[in-house]
This record gives sequence, C-alpha cells and structure tokens, in this order.
Amino acid sequence: MELARDIASESVLACRKAGYQVSAVVVDRNGIISAMLRDDLASRFTLQIAEEKANSVIMSGLKSGDFRSNRDDIRAELNHIDGLIMMQGALPIEIAGSIIGAVGVSGAPGGDIDERCAQQALDKFQERLEFAD
Repeated sequence: MELARDIASESVLACRKAGYQVSAVVVDRNGIISAMLRDDLASRFTLQIAEEKANSVIMSGLKSGDFRSNRDDIRAELNHIDGLIMMQGALPIEIAGSIIGAVGVSGAPGGDIDERCAQQALDKFQERLEFAD
C-alpha cells in the first residue's frame, strides 16, 4: 500500500515539475486500485483514464503504448471493453521479473509525457521494488 501510494504521488509530482496537472492510478496484478491521486487542477476524467491505461498493462503485460501499437488491428474493439483504454501512459510494476501491478498517468498533453512521469516514479523507487517482499 505504501509503495503504491508513493509511486502514484511521485508520478503526479514528476508531471507537476514539468508543468502538467495529472492523475496517477496504481493497480495491483488483478486490476484493483491500490492508490489514486489527482493533482489539484487535473480534470476528474484523468482518474478514469489513468486507471484504464493501467488496466491495459495488466491485460497485456506490456507498456500501454506498446500494447496499443502491437494491437492496432483490434484497438477500436479493445476500447469498447469496460475498464480499458488503448492509450500510451501506463507502465508495468515489476518485482523479480513478475508484474505485480501497473501505474497509469493521464492529463499531460501526450501519452509520452504521461509515461515519462510514471517512469520517473518507478526509477525513483527501483531499489524498493528490488527488495520488496
């Protein structure tokens, strides 16, 4: 719980430092929300989008942008599944090569920026992830 909270918080703060108001959602390996944060001026819809981006990681085991690129053939259909959105901006959270969850970010003007904020958070907590139980 604490690590999920910290990853969400650091994702939001990384984007804030870059000048963007975003939301970050961390889900566990089952797609259940572990932590969610919305910066003060981020749209309320960014919470839903961030969660749905994270869920696409859980479904695919890939970064949401990679999943989107790999499945361009059925992207439109996948967007009709409740709880999923095919957009860049979410990353897997891994421990010892196993995906234990995902972090999704939404609100910056581009999924590549959302992804960078999430990556900065994961990089900051890499040591904690390596030694997590």
